[in-house]
Amino acid sequence: MSGTLISLQWSDWAQLFVHYLALSLLSVGGAITTAPDMHRYLVDEHHWLTDPQFNASIAIAQAAPGPNVLFVALMGWHVGINTGSLWMGLVGVLLTMVGIMLPSTTLTYLAAQWGHRNRSLRAVRAFKQGLAPIVIALLISTGWILTSAHNNPARDWRLWLLTLAAALLIWRTRMPLLWMLGVGALLGWFGLV
Repeated sequence: MSGTLISLQWSDWAQLFVHYLALSLLSVGGAITTAPDMHRYLVDEHHWLTDPQFNASIAIAQAAPGPNVLFVALMGWHVGINTGSLWMGLVGVLLTMVGIMLPSTTLTYLAAQWGHRNRSLRAVRAFKQGLAPIVIALLISTGWILTSAHNNPARDWRLWLLTLAAALLIWRTRMPLLWMLGVGALLGWFGLV
């Protein structure tokens, strides 16, 4: 955090945990859909993370093998490390991961069992179809937050063009996403975007 340590009381840690418990129940489409609210809470409201730490948490988790929910652990780690303590980093990981996983996992398990038993009901089918636009809107808002530093199309036209090209390729081909990530990384490394 640019050399400045933050001070957190146990009540702050409890608030962080409760916030992630609530976000867990809103994470329709995965934890990434709640990233805009995580940004609001951690960066804008409490200043526990910087924008680069927030974006790096998501980027590292998306590039790493395994579940992409690990960005939540990285955010908890950064909050703890910003207090100046490795142990608090581990506390941050534990609180954010348990907070984001416990309610949604429990609810998903119970709802999936109920939905499977009642899959022929019209209301169940309508609910499933109605969630698709909500998930898409949440993913778009996440993308908007992550690109907030690049909201000048006149200056960042190459980046916007690359984003459009990648979206079209994803939509119209079966090209592996890792290939597109690799091309984007190479273009960024060479300073082309």
